[in-house]
Amino acid sequence: MTGDGPAVVAIGGGHGLATSLAAIRRYAGRITAVVSVADDGGSSGRLRELLGIPAPGDLRKCLGALLPSPSPLGRALEHRFAGGGELDGHAFGNLLIAALAATRGDFVAGVEEACRLLGTVGSVLPATNGPVVLKAEAAGSELEGQVRIMGTPGVTHVSLVPPDAAAPQEVLDAIEHADQVVLGPGSLYTSVLAACAPVEVNEAIASSAAACVYVCNLREQVPETAGYDVAAHVAALEAHWIEPDWVLADTSGMALGDVPPGSRVVTAALAAPGGLVHDAALLEAALRRAVL
Repeated sequence: MTGDGPAVVAIGGGHGLATSLAAIRRYAGRITAVVSVADDGGSSGRLRELLGIPAPGDLRKCLGALLPSPSPLGRALEHRFAGGGELDGHAFGNLLIAALAATRGDFVAGVEEACRLLGTVGSVLPATNGPVVLKAEAAGSELEGQVRIMGTPGVTHVSLVPPDAAAPQEVLDAIEHADQVVLGPGSLYTSVLAACAPVEVNEAIASSAAACVYVCNLREQVPETAGYDVAAHVAALEAHWIEPDWVLADTSGMALGDVPPGSRVVTAALAAPGGLVHDAALLEAALRRAVL
């Protein structure tokens, strides 16, 4: 996708990043999604363990968010097999990514082939070339595994195993040439910071001239961020050497707190009816303000 709008890199994972992409595709001229691949649960975790590949599930969600229009193939991405047997619980999109990676002989090339096959309106890339394990520090101890970390309160820091996990060069190039880098929304430690954890990605964000925008979650996520206000989310980013230029927050479901200096805070109604997810049109308007 190439147009007259800004070049935007969106970083995170899961449903949160897909929500940002739904907003970003409305104004961006070029889109690159950089996706966490540390998931060790469900279909993604099973394929990662069986095939030795990065977890494909969050990549699948982002492919779906960037489809040019609804289609039978697009709808099939989210189809999960049932009825028992070895396919039980697997999403077709995960199997498609795994098959393309195998036939291309390279995971990143397989994901890029999926983008071409589906005709996505942007690029989707894993945050690392190979499989990784998410590691966290919580209450003075260390633990590993995204699912385990999601269920643990008091997390203060996350990193990857191996610590030198390499990011695709395409990711680093996209960040370098971006006009805007969007982080979140999504699980703070297990999606957003997991995607930023590769050292090369972290350094690329820090050195980029792009406007860095953090889309804060609408509410705390128990137990991962129990008791957090917006300021605590931003402080966690800064503890991982990420200093956003802009912070977008809807304070109807989460207190603002004392946001560290250096970030321009924009508070606005961003939630869809029901207050559980961001509204794409409202988020688009706020993101436009942070880049145009």
